[in-house]
Amino acid sequence: MGSLGRAVYTLGLWIRETGQAMDRLGCRLQGNYYFQEQLSRHRTLMKLFDKSPVVDKDAFVAPSASVIGDVQVGQGSSIWYGCVLRGDVNSISVGSGTNIQDNSLVHVAKSNLSGKVLPTIIGDNVTIGHSAVIHGCTIEDEAFVGMGATLLDGVVVERNAMVAAGALVRQNTRIPFGEVWAGNPAKFLRKLTDEEIAFISQSATNYINLAKVHAAENAKSFDEIEFEKVLRKKFARRDEEYDSMLGVHRETPPELVLPDNILPDKAQKAVQ
Repeated sequence: MGSLGRAVYTLGLWIRETGQAMDRLGCRLQGNYYFQEQLSRHRTLMKLFDKSPVVDKDAFVAPSASVIGDVQVGQGSSIWYGCVLRGDVNSISVGSGTNIQDNSLVHVAKSNLSGKVLPTIIGDNVTIGHSAVIHGCTIEDEAFVGMGATLLDGVVVERNAMVAAGALVRQNTRIPFGEVWAGNPAKFLRKLTDEEIAFISQSATNYINLAKVHAAENAKSFDEIEFEKVLRKKFARRDEEYDSMLGVHRETPPELVLPDNILPDKAQKAVQ
């Protein structure tokens, strides 16, 4: 960023701080009659009672996610934008290489009607699709929960089992190995194919790599972000057919290249 950009940025910061100072002064002048807006600053990781989240250093928790209380997140796992993991009346355990996608909710139950304690336990290399609701459940390794699915208290999803998008799985239901359950209420639909079982594992791998890209992007400084804006403008790609008509070949900087297994179609096309 040039000197002019830095000057504008600094000026903006001064104006904002001056406005905050004037607001505080106005509140003091109004005395007991002033209205003060209460702002709650978002915290990605929040302690509750005497329990703090324990997140592996290689896990990714998106800035707008909320991980609260007695929650453990394992190596290479990712908690995506807008997710809430609330471990208040019981604990939440997320294994390694698991992805919980945007706007999903994971909660717990202190106990069910029979007195059984119901934490939420999510195994390794699990994929949980966008906007899913997981409540007091156990999801074993390499299972798959589709977008918008709801799993109620006591549900067990066995290894390599799949809950279809939008399904509602009733309390204490067990979904066996290698089966797809769908509907409201969810019922057995069919057996998974070998290709679909392989897809579950590949999905987890893809999200491990994608999370690394997002983690790196979120960790960038202001200057790095401004520098990449210049790079993208300079190396902006036009339509490939348009470029070929002009005889233009554009090189993409290494900083802007995603790993091949995030966009497998792109990699295969390049090989061909």
